[in-house]
Amino acid sequence: MEARAVLRYARISPRKVKIVLDLIRNKPVNVAKGILNNTPKSASDILIKLLDSATANAEHNHGMDTDKLYVAECFASQGPTLKRIQPHAQGRAFKILKRTSHITLVLKELED
Repeated sequence: MEARAVLRYARISPRKVKIVLDLIRNKPVNVAKGILNNTPKSASDILIKLLDSATANAEHNHGMDTDKLYVAECFASQGPTLKRIQPHAQGRAFKILKRTSHITLVLKELED
């Protein structure tokens, strides 16, 4: 039995999200939440909401015990890239790539 939460089209680069996801992988939910609360990265705020959503899904949809949950899987993949142009000297235009992410968080119950 597993509960998952997916955030699609998050306006943050997947490279930045993966750094924070590596910190919480295979940790209990309460420990993962403590790590996210004390990590000074912009991805932390997004992942706290996603972790809360996955926990609520586990409790409400699957009737799982929230005290036994842990982060079984978590990954971020590349979403569509927004392409913007910034004017530069002598009439040139430089591309700015605003990357997006699809973030998935899977929770499972610890087996006794």
